Amino acid sequence: MSTTITALIAEDELLLAEHLRAELAALWPELEIVAMAAHGQAAVDAALAKRPQVCFLDIRMPGLSGLEAAAAMAEDWPEGAPFPLLVFVTAYDQYALQAFEHAAVDYVLKPVQRERLAQTVQRLRQALGGRAAPADDTAPALAHAMAQLRALLGSGMGAPAPAAPPLRLLQVSVGNTIQMVPVSEVLYFEAADKYVRVITAGKEHLVRISLRELLPQLDAGLFWQVHRSVVVRADAIAKAVRDEAGKLSLQLHGSTDRLAVSRMYAHLFKGL
Repeated sequence: MSTTITALIAEDELLLAEHLRAELAALWPELEIVAMAAHGQAAVDAALAKRPQVCFLDIRMPGLSGLEAAAAMAEDWPEGAPFPLLVFVTAYDQYALQAFEHAAVDYVLKPVQRERLAQTVQRLRQALGGRAAPADDTAPALAHAMAQLRALLGSGMGAPAPAAPPLRLLQVSVGNTIQMVPVSEVLYFEAADKYVRVITAGKEHLVRISLRELLPQLDAGLFWQVHRSVVVRADAIAKAVRDEAGKLSLQLHGSTDRLAVSRMYAHLFKGL
């Protein structure tokens, strides 16, 4: 007796999405595609609503990349629910794919070839077959998935090329003038639609850049990403506080703001 397996496909090119759906239907009749998403945020929303067992994610999509979408899923995934198995669909060359192999997640290259996809299907079947475990085992599985995603995001896959040397000054428009804001004075950056909020001890500025574009320009030793929408200056952190539900928040020197730390980045504060 066959058991239905549920999956999501996130691909912004309709023809490629339909080709992948057709190939999966031929190779894996028990697989039910419960959602098709045309961009990263749609993939996150559909995954959280449908909770598929497998997600096929295109690396390059409008808005959130496939990696960023997977990270967003992991941050908001319900406690106790099995996290989906991830397969990234990519056009990257072999050198770049070393990052995927190191993180031990599966991937298929564009254009998708049936023989290679058949190998992925076999791996997914085996992995799902070993998931007949109590709900208590979902926590380490989610932690493992997040560790893999951190490794991939840290490898720079799909991110803009980093600037060298790190950014020291921000040019901020204030009316008819350009104000120079030393990056060393910034307490934290927060994504705000197509802008980034720049918070210093006494002021707030808006700069027209995405957090994804800004992050590679910052000194990684000085600025820590603590949420998909927040990057904080490490030496501005006064303390990290864990509430009764186990969620972390940061208190900063020079600010009354409290910054939430997502699951993806909670490992930064393990020693506290």
